[in-house]
Amino acid sequence: MASSPTDRLSAQSLTLGYGGEVVVDGLSLTIPDDQFTVIIGPNACGKSTLLKALARVLAARSGNVVLDGKVIGDYSPREVAMVLGLLPQSSTPPEDIRVAELVTRGRFPHQGFLRGWSAQDERIVAQALAATRTTDLSGHRVDQLSGGQRQRVWVAMVLAQQTPLILLDEPTTFLDIAHQVELLELCRSLNREQGRTVVAVLHDLNLACRYADYIVAMRDGRIVAQGRPPEVVTEAVVQEVFGLPCRIIDDPESGTPLVIPRMAPASTGRGDRGSWC
Repeated sequence: MASSPTDRLSAQSLTLGYGGEVVVDGLSLTIPDDQFTVIIGPNACGKSTLLKALARVLAARSGNVVLDGKVIGDYSPREVAMVLGLLPQSSTPPEDIRVAELVTRGRFPHQGFLRGWSAQDERIVAQALAATRTTDLSGHRVDQLSGGQRQRVWVAMVLAQQTPLILLDEPTTFLDIAHQVELLELCRSLNREQGRTVVAVLHDLNLACRYADYIVAMRDGRIVAQGRPPEVVTEAVVQEVFGLPCRIIDDPESGTPLVIPRMAPASTGRGDRGSWC
């Protein structure tokens, strides 16, 4: 996708890695403004690595991440945190911290020498707790919550940051299907009603198709396809990216692509079952 004068976040010929391993090599990508973008791909294909670089958590070996027309490394961490919120794939809360206290940390970038905690900050934290249905958990210790509850609390902290760009790395991890849908509805609401640009890494292709405006499909550190869901989630692309033979039909609820994996040929004979032992 070509950059426009208003594109806020992009990667330019980005090479990323850990130690001696290159994970992403020469990748370029423009995040569409004011849209909900979902990155899909198999495990270890570079999705989370790319998200870390876009958030300035991981430094590029070569190439640049550009935020609002400037290389992201030229900003201070606080300046980035005022514009871009990140939910990483895994987070460890400080020991004994309570839910409300953790969520208030999303307001830290907005504090300063001349600006302390305000009624507005209190209201924003309350709204973030309500939006993620964690208000009743506000007095609980984070380390005593279930995985799904903890995930929603981390999302609340990102929402409390109130950034125009939000990056979410596998935000539906640990969530049951009802909470997955609830969270993605929230993401769509943040995008459509509040005008925030949202980027998420998701594994569920059907949920990605239902909620995303724009999909980026990755494999082996490169982009295989990008565009609207019907343009990207095709039988050929799913086969290339995931190695999964499938059929694509219209979702009867949303009209978006629905991926139906093809069944392997049925085994014949009793001896086949023994091969699993």
